[in-house]
Amino acid sequence: MEKLAEFISEHLHDDTSRLLLARGRWPDIDMDLAVNCIESRRKLKGKVQEWYDEPGLIFPVRLSAEQCSSSATACYKAFLAEHIAHSSGSLLDGRAWKIADLTGGLGVDSWFFSKRAEKVFYNEMQTALCEAARHNFKILGATNITVSNSMVDAEDSAPSDLLASFCPDIIYIDPARRSESGRKVFLIEECTPDVLTLKDDIFRTARHLLIKLSPMADITMACKRLGSTCREVHVVAYGGECKELLIWMDREWDSEYSVTAVELQSDYPASEPHSLRFSPSQEQETQPRFSVPSAGMFLFEPGKALMKAGAFNLTGNILGLDKLGRSTHYYIHDSEEKLKMLMGYGKSYRIIRCTPLDKKSLKEAGKDFPKAEVTARNISMDTDTLRKKAGVTSGDDAHIFGLKSDLSGNLILCTKRMFEKDLQTDGNQYEASGKFSL
Repeated sequence: MEKLAEFISEHLHDDTSRLLLARGRWPDIDMDLAVNCIESRRKLKGKVQEWYDEPGLIFPVRLSAEQCSSSATACYKAFLAEHIAHSSGSLLDGRAWKIADLTGGLGVDSWFFSKRAEKVFYNEMQTALCEAARHNFKILGATNITVSNSMVDAEDSAPSDLLASFCPDIIYIDPARRSESGRKVFLIEECTPDVLTLKDDIFRTARHLLIKLSPMADITMACKRLGSTCREVHVVAYGGECKELLIWMDREWDSEYSVTAVELQSDYPASEPHSLRFSPSQEQETQPRFSVPSAGMFLFEPGKALMKAGAFNLTGNILGLDKLGRSTHYYIHDSEEKLKMLMGYGKSYRIIRCTPLDKKSLKEAGKDFPKAEVTARNISMDTDTLRKKAGVTSGDDAHIFGLKSDLSGNLILCTKRMFEKDLQTDGNQYEASGKFSL
């Protein structure tokens, strides 16, 4: 392994296709494994930097490095698991907790669990990944992880049999979202293993089950299929993307579930995540406030977690914002004091100009802001069409929105994206009716 690690470090930036073709030059090196490790390490750079920085780790399956959790999302899951473990009274006396990861994969989640739990049970069905994880955990000094290479299904390898002697407080499962042919799947029963057939057996082993589903999955449908033991749903966004949909199931829960939208900041866990928690019934019962935007006000675009969570009415009420329209999920306000707080939840823009959407206003917007990002929502044309009609190209901090307002019809909003640095400047530098200084 030492010779392999040296080869990988020496050729980390080489063309892997050329390495495969020239494999005869290094007869002592398993070139297929070396290339998989090189390409996997490239995917882990910046994603799981701690593992990228450790040259002794091996990665036999490139897809696993592509699909594994990032450090940020894995860290959040570890904090969530600790919260779950201590939610039951038996652990409030300080007793350490244990978690079983039935679909260990590359092992990133298990490694982060091991930083907070007393013991972790890592299980992976692919032998190559399992042996790599055993090696990697040793290199990383994770001595509290038990490694297992077993199938998980409802017939021959039930979780209750696999975990009989481990007795976990929580079972974590991240079903593979690809069919045998490699096609992406989204329905719970199409994933491997099928949680719907396993959950009864899992609840005979542990009170708590934490499931990671595709961020594309429908929250309402998933919770309906999984049943009344769904206690909390966590929608996690990081780096401007919705990364994970986590469902906490509690064997003793039989009430409405809550949804928590979590926006992880770039420096998480050094900074606290921005989160908004609500129940589906609260969202349904909430009536949003509508108002008309004007130059000098601010436009707020919710982050990916808020949008996925579906808190379209509550977002405005909780954060103190007015909505453009019932189906136009953009919000407006005139408070500079709110800007800093809102930046953790999404993007903010200063409105430079607001006019009815017509040919004249679109032409003027393109003329005055020739380099701008463009977004169309809830109007008769899509974003690409709006961009072409305005005749603009990407660039600068300008952003032209075509949005529907329930109170004033279709609008063109010429805006400037607001960043942290802008909070220290005088808002009066922006002209309310024309161009702004870049």
